[in-house]
Amino acid sequence: MALQEQLDKFKKQQEKCQSTLTSIAASNKATNKKSTFVPAAPSANARTPAPAVKFSNDTERLQHINSIRKAPVGAQIKRVIDLLLETRQAFTPEQINETCYVDTNANKAVFDSLRNNPKVNYDGKRFSYKSKHDLKDKTQLLHLIRKFLEGIAVIDLKDAYPTVMEDLQALKAAGQIWLLSNFDSQEDIAYPNDPRVPLKVDDDLKQLFRGIELPRDMIDIERDLQKNGMKPATNTAQRRARSEVHGISSKQKPKKKKHEITKRTKLTNAHLPELFRT
Repeated sequence: MALQEQLDKFKKQQEKCQSTLTSIAASNKATNKKSTFVPAAPSANARTPAPAVKFSNDTERLQHINSIRKAPVGAQIKRVIDLLLETRQAFTPEQINETCYVDTNANKAVFDSLRNNPKVNYDGKRFSYKSKHDLKDKTQLLHLIRKFLEGIAVIDLKDAYPTVMEDLQALKAAGQIWLLSNFDSQEDIAYPNDPRVPLKVDDDLKQLFRGIELPRDMIDIERDLQKNGMKPATNTAQRRARSEVHGISSKQKPKKKKHEITKRTKLTNAHLPELFRT
């Protein structure tokens, strides 16, 4: 690559300059030894020797840039997406190169993958971050949640804009939304809570509702919701199938059988035998 050639050329220049300085110093030393006359006092206009020049001031930066550009395509794309997510600004390929040293113009694979990435928006000139929902503030966030009466996953909202998580907590504190955890996946779901429609529930109905025993498996709960014409906010069967593909088992590990203490069991607290009686 052009950067590696420049780095090699730079190192050769260092070696050449260092060799020249060494030969000059050796020549001056030999001349001083051969001279027998006493040198005159230095005049005021005499030049002082220049300090040694360090040729490695920029070497570390060039090596860092070279390591980034030699990294896999996925690593370079992640570096650019992190930049777009943190800044929430649009960057040209030249600006990306200056900021995070990823040269998209020189690497076609990086440019094409970045342009087709679902998290990146490209308008023909600049790259910018693309969230799942185009939201700007808390008002738009509340308006979106009210469209999803069956609930919307918080994970689909957390990258909408920088302060979206704080706005969700503010909406919850104001009583405008509910944030409930999914029973199976433990993911938060945001539900709208319209204060214009207050509901008063009798205590008998509350006790009846709380007395209903729900299925222990989330798949059975989703099936019952579908039978009653309601769309579940989750798809446990699909999530478990995806986990099995990636080698993650959703089944709980069987509990080990507890061993009962018998007469053969060696007691460590011999002075408290009543604690070990079966």
